Amino acid sequence: MKKRINSGRWSGIITGVLLIVGLITGIFSVVPVIDGVDYLAKASASENQVLIGSFFQLLMVVAYVGVPILLYPNLSQHHKGLALGSVAFGITAGVFIIIGVIILLLLLTLSHEFSKVGAENIAYFQTLGRLLREGRDLVNHVATTLAFVLAMFLFNWVFYKSKIVPRWLSVTGLIGSVLSILASLFFMIRVIDLDETYMILNIPIAVQQLVLAIWLILKGFNRAAQHPNK
Repeated sequence: MKKRINSGRWSGIITGVLLIVGLITGIFSVVPVIDGVDYLAKASASENQVLIGSFFQLLMVVAYVGVPILLYPNLSQHHKGLALGSVAFGITAGVFIIIGVIILLLLLTLSHEFSKVGAENIAYFQTLGRLLREGRDLVNHVATTLAFVLAMFLFNWVFYKSKIVPRWLSVTGLIGSVLSILASLFFMIRVIDLDETYMILNIPIAVQQLVLAIWLILKGFNRAAQHPNK
């Protein structure tokens, strides 16, 4: 029993650490030069910024895939189907992150080629760059976000039903997940842009993710509710 409790405690700590890693890597994966107006001309000159952003974006895969996998043993005791769904969405988010990194590196390559061409080819590069950047935004802010937030919604729902974390924490996670899903959908249909409204809708889930991480690191799961059939 002691070994099982220690194992569950470490699982909570590592999950909490990965949640924080996901937030930190998300911040450092931002590449301002790609989001700027003159990205075709400036990206090649700021290659290190693009490569660093790509590196941190790849680190996000560890967090996005690792969190639902680490939670699976605890969640599956309460609802195996939802736990498995959370893992599936987490893996899907990881795949989309990798696709986003590939597009980012393609934009860097395009910028290098752009610096070599004459004025007569600018329109072609601008069109291709616009398509790649639009694709990257859709992959990062729609596909990836929806996949991971759906994973969070599922495991917060199991949290709510099982009470292995306080219900106020799971309820805020459910509300934050819904708001983040709405932000991605509104961006996809162009009701909003990547602006203040988009950020405001995503703040609740980010705050809940941080609080949940700290809770799991400091207190872990509710042991009384962790093994309902024991």
